[in-house]
Amino acid sequence: MDKKNLRLLYKRKRAELDSLKIEELSIEIANQILKLPIWGFDNFHIFMGVDNLKEINTNYIISVLQGRDKNIIIPKVISNAQLTHYLLTDATKLKLNRWNVLEPINGIEVKPKSVQVVFVPLLAYDCYGDRVGYGKGYYDKFLSKCGEECLKIGLSFFNPEKKILTSPKDVRLNFCVTPKKIYNFN
Repeated sequence: MDKKNLRLLYKRKRAELDSLKIEELSIEIANQILKLPIWGFDNFHIFMGVDNLKEINTNYIISVLQGRDKNIIIPKVISNAQLTHYLLTDATKLKLNRWNVLEPINGIEVKPKSVQVVFVPLLAYDCYGDRVGYGKGYYDKFLSKCGEECLKIGLSFFNPEKKILTSPKDVRLNFCVTPKKIYNFN
């Protein structure tokens, strides 16, 4: 299926989830993450879920990472569909941007090459690790700047599609975590 139709389909599927179901599924995803072979790494990048888009509540994953003394890095949108990345500390101040995404307004900037694990937002993904985001290319640009050893982990409430039509600039996932299963694309 093409990306445009997948975006519409998965936005509709998310819209059918109520807030209690999203919380329940988000907790299940956070628990599944404990099974991943990632705990030897230190630098974890994670997006801040957006309630009105019915995204995964990543606060549960952030709590798991904090409990394991991991460095948590969060994105900030800048111009030209680019992201900058900041270490999340007790002193980091956050505010909502124009898309209702919490992002840092201060902090210690982290270069993409330092990131070892990225939890990647998505709308849909397939059995090969290809993903569909919102279509602006923020994460593909960021992931292409990370080191080759960086693990890219999608988070989804849903099972994979059979095949997504991709472009050469799309970056594949290593894993995708759902409430009931971890898909390994290595």
